[in-house]
Amino acid sequence: MLPTLLYGALTAFATGIPCAAEAATREPHIALILPLNSPSFSRHADAVRQGFVAAAKVAGQSAPPIRTYSVNEDTLDVLTVYELAIESGAQLVVGPLTRSGVAALAASNLVTVPTLALNSLEPRSPQPSRLYLFGLAVELEARQIARLAVDDGRRNAFIISDDTALSKRMRQAFLEEFARLGGTTPAEFSFGDDPISLNKLRHASDLDVADMVFLALDFVRARTVRPYLGNSLALYATSQVSAGRPSALAAHDLNLVRFVDMPWLLQPDHPAVMIYPRPQFGDAVDFDRLYALGIDAFRISIELLRQNHDPALDGVTGQIRLTREHQFVRELTAAQFVDGKTVILDGSR
Repeated sequence: MLPTLLYGALTAFATGIPCAAEAATREPHIALILPLNSPSFSRHADAVRQGFVAAAKVAGQSAPPIRTYSVNEDTLDVLTVYELAIESGAQLVVGPLTRSGVAALAASNLVTVPTLALNSLEPRSPQPSRLYLFGLAVELEARQIARLAVDDGRRNAFIISDDTALSKRMRQAFLEEFARLGGTTPAEFSFGDDPISLNKLRHASDLDVADMVFLALDFVRARTVRPYLGNSLALYATSQVSAGRPSALAAHDLNLVRFVDMPWLLQPDHPAVMIYPRPQFGDAVDFDRLYALGIDAFRISIELLRQNHDPALDGVTGQIRLTREHQFVRELTAAQFVDGKTVILDGSR
């Protein structure tokens, strides 16, 4: 039971900053604060909103009222709307979605109710006691891959990365976790699709100095380098190599690459996944991931309202648990491309 919240299936949507009359209507609710007014993030935010609302509808009469508050990319706008949501009776806030918005909120003195931010903070950043973090941070995936590789008996890793911010974050997270677990990195390589760079990878894969390769790359670049790595080294990557619904040819190009991704994409027949409607985002797999994030954000919100101090969820984004740092972390499903198909590895869900 949620005695402090008014039950009902009502979902009220506020477009832009709610007007004074709306703000004066004080009612217990969950406030969903998303950058729906942002030219850069509006589609991403709407995918989260759709997932959140879908999960609330599945919950039925047990779902508390929800109000959606639209913001833009301006952190001042985020803080202003956050204050307005609290004044309007929000007993729990979900959002912001952007890293800058989360950082601005964490540095403020505004967090007076449980708040589930949908992104991460920089290490050693201030974090109010009522601020919880949940998101799709690729760093958590890279650390899981390091643990998976060590569990598989791998101890010496080549790393291939590029100069993008995302690749750098994957590389650093894997490097730190692999070293913490006793692994070493004999060499690192920068991605290049020219003959010299690719032949360098082919030569390195024949040397007896590593037992694995971590591909800190996206789908396209991993697909480019894979044929030059042979079959003697175990290959690992994050969900960035999973295009969601890869063609048989693409899966062949990534043959034997082990990776992790969310059950929403890898296990559509799993009981925890099947109960939710599946939108049609086409080939834009990132929107599928954000929709799944919205589903699990709603489920976590209910646990926070229940004051469950040790929540564990069989989520559509992974197995979810809460750390001492108030971060909800996800253990994703491990899989491997084998002969043009995606195979779930033993022990995954």
